[in-house]
Amino acid sequence: MTTQENHPANSADKIIVGSEEWCALPTLGIPAVKVRVDSGAKTSSLHAFNIRPFLRAGSSWVSFEVHPLQNNRRTIIRCEAEVIDKRVIKSSSGIGEKRYVVRTSLQHRSEQWDIELTLTNRDSMGYRMLLGREAMNGRILVDPAAGFLGGDIKSKQIEAMYQEHTRETSGLRIGLLASNPDLPSNQRIMEAGEERGHRIRFYDVRQCYIKLDAEHPEIHYRGGRLLNGLDAVIPRIRPDLTFYGCALVRQFENLGIYSLNSAAAISHSRDKLHSLQHLLQQGLPIPTTGFADSPLDSDDLIDMVNGAPLVVKLLEGPQRRGVVLAESKTAAESLINAFKSLQANLLVQEYVKEADGKSLRLLVVDNKVACAVERQALPGQFRSNKQHGTSIVAARISSEERRIAIKAAKSMGLRVAGVDIIRARKGPLLLEVSSSPSLDDMEDVCGKDLAGALISAIEKQLGWKRRLASPIGTSDASSNLTQ
Repeated sequence: MTTQENHPANSADKIIVGSEEWCALPTLGIPAVKVRVDSGAKTSSLHAFNIRPFLRAGSSWVSFEVHPLQNNRRTIIRCEAEVIDKRVIKSSSGIGEKRYVVRTSLQHRSEQWDIELTLTNRDSMGYRMLLGREAMNGRILVDPAAGFLGGDIKSKQIEAMYQEHTRETSGLRIGLLASNPDLPSNQRIMEAGEERGHRIRFYDVRQCYIKLDAEHPEIHYRGGRLLNGLDAVIPRIRPDLTFYGCALVRQFENLGIYSLNSAAAISHSRDKLHSLQHLLQQGLPIPTTGFADSPLDSDDLIDMVNGAPLVVKLLEGPQRRGVVLAESKTAAESLINAFKSLQANLLVQEYVKEADGKSLRLLVVDNKVACAVERQALPGQFRSNKQHGTSIVAARISSEERRIAIKAAKSMGLRVAGVDIIRARKGPLLLEVSSSPSLDDMEDVCGKDLAGALISAIEKQLGWKRRLASPIGTSDASSNLTQ
């Protein structure tokens, strides 16, 4: 149900807007937000995070925080509103997400009327708010070639409007240890850290260096900047930098700086053969696997895994690369001999035909499955591979698959892990456990703030709690929240 009462009856009285406009949400205490006007979308949505339901006088309410300005996470408005509905909203990609629906007032120029808003994280979008056609019906005409027909707002005016709601960063000091600051997963982690009020910085692993000293051990960043004062680090180390990256993480740990994944766990996960041996020792199921040093043993090695077709994996290859399907025994022998002639270590695994090119990726954070997706290989590919394109959808997992993923991550000491599983006739089988799983594609599919889950795991470990600001129009909102 939409609230479009008392709207103008003819087009001459309607408001003409462009494809983007500045609007206000007075009831929520938001004086200005840049809105994307989209008549192709049915519902309107507002960027919101830290969404928490609570009861007030027997009614369902929700508190939430808003970054009203794009690319600005220091400006925060905390709001409360009564929940009028919960709906599954489909994005333009067809992915459904269940959202809270609230009613609030929208102001454009001197006109003001009530609209319905769904609350969702729009960090990846270009606008903090989208105005859909339900909120425009009978009131608005859109000129898609125009913009800011209601007037533009200058930067100084915005600063004055939000001065009281712009805070200095006062949270934890967190370092993201990686190689590429432009990777979407790394950007999302940075955004999530800033969103929660932490001082998070990107540090290129290759630009860090270590001082080993009994009295004054140190870690420096390019230019001599000292990193000893960090509270925590999030390591996302490239496979080819595993040795140096783990040495760096180990030094942070020696200094008493918390690492979301330990150096020992990362090193353990990168040794594919050791990982498989360990998982088997823990009673976890894997595909039948063979390993040999001499190419003279190729025939017996192939027979060990029930013959061709079979999968050949390079032990030193990055995850999801260096994996080849040998469809015949002759092809398998050729591959094994070729790799062995290059002195490459490899293993062979049984090919699970019934998996049909599908695999599950479960993201485990702090001993809980935060998200699960299913990847489908493209035609001509025998397994899903992000580098070569793949379809990805949210997955429903069994209690056994959940148990296997959590036990695999926990037994390897990983607080954050991407666990790959295939479904076989004999049950789920573990393929790999990654210490630096990608987040962006899973967030898109699951509609969850997975980067925020990583930051929350650090907060929990260090016992850090953020004090929420009071919402507009109340003196103490936190007393109304029921956890």
